[in-house]
Amino acid sequence: MTDVRTPAAPASRRVHWAWPVAFAAFVALVGAAGFRAAPSVLIDPLHAEFGWSRGTISAAVSINLLLYGFISPFAAALMERLGMRRVVAGALVLVSAGSGLTVFMTASWQLLLCWGVLVGTGTGSMALAFVATVTSRWFVRHRGLVSGVLTAAGAAGQLVFLPVVANVATDHGWRPASLAVSGAALVVVPVVLLLLRDRPSDVGTTAYGAAPGAVEEAAARTGSSAARALSVLSGAVRTPTFWLLAGGFAICGASTNGLIGTHFVPAAHDHGMPHTTAAGLLALVGIFDVAGTIASGWLTDRVDPRKLLGAYYTLRGASLLVLPQLFAATTEPPMWAFIVFYGLDWVATVPPTVALCRERFGLTGPIVFGWVFASHQVGAALAAFGAGFTRDQLGAYDLAWYVAGGLCAIAAVLSLRIRPNEETAPKH
Repeated sequence: MTDVRTPAAPASRRVHWAWPVAFAAFVALVGAAGFRAAPSVLIDPLHAEFGWSRGTISAAVSINLLLYGFISPFAAALMERLGMRRVVAGALVLVSAGSGLTVFMTASWQLLLCWGVLVGTGTGSMALAFVATVTSRWFVRHRGLVSGVLTAAGAAGQLVFLPVVANVATDHGWRPASLAVSGAALVVVPVVLLLLRDRPSDVGTTAYGAAPGAVEEAAARTGSSAARALSVLSGAVRTPTFWLLAGGFAICGASTNGLIGTHFVPAAHDHGMPHTTAAGLLALVGIFDVAGTIASGWLTDRVDPRKLLGAYYTLRGASLLVLPQLFAATTEPPMWAFIVFYGLDWVATVPPTVALCRERFGLTGPIVFGWVFASHQVGAALAAFGAGFTRDQLGAYDLAWYVAGGLCAIAAVLSLRIRPNEETAPKH
């Protein structure tokens, strides 16, 4: 009998296209994070030069955060129509222009336009709905893990840019710092154009981990992107799951980007800590955020996402309630403990939230997540303005920390009230 054997696999295999796409997405998200890291270290320099109140400067941050969220679902729909590569490359150019134009500011409305509108629109086009789109199209295997890695890109951007921006602003002024971030966002554009691809079928392959011969599922690409985004929202709001996710994620935004991301540095400076030291601590949050978010993505592939969210919000709330007692002119061990603990939890909520949107809403999951993320930024914007207003009126941030800690307990309850997967679309 003839011995028929399967030919041996080649020693080296070609890298699946999903990985270069993920790399390009990661680099783009890091570049976009650069300017988002800048506000917390530029509040005091802008206040000193122009005399604008912290409330006025925080209003620009709030506009940025709102647009960062509300552009997201429309950008996800636009990616269905025009493709990820075009949308992301254009967004990076917009971020670069917005941050660069700030050097010509002479009035507060220009801050609102450049820092708020232009940069908010650009970064919103590369918000976490972009992560959901990449992982939904390109990955079946390791989808949760890749979601965690790409989500961590924001933390990596903070880690890379925040100390640099703080030192440049301290030594040379805020204008060179803004130009440095502008240039960093711009140099990412060639990477996106070279490596980012819209769909596996564009390069003759299937999603990573998909069954051999699997047919790529494609969402509708015709019609208005705005109409598509609004149509998806109209269907999602009819489900309790959407409101529970949106409510919890609004509190997530308030307790991270809006509060800690915007006001940690000036709050620490109120207690005598140098700006560069405080910025270094916030960057250290980014280090642990990378580890925590990747670990969260790994857990999301294995553990009920609802339970993960309940645990994350509970732990975050507890850490915020003790923060007012930890501020001092120097960094003592309790503050180091907060940085580690809070950093691990910073955006660990994203992978399980993306997973729930994908499970419950199927092919429209990335757009639904865009709307859920919009609620995240509403919470962030309210917290950014509210904390700045509180500081102006009361002379301290303490009330803002306590309110955020209490809200996190509510977010934990909302997450645990999400029913098991028995609504809307089946898993994809």
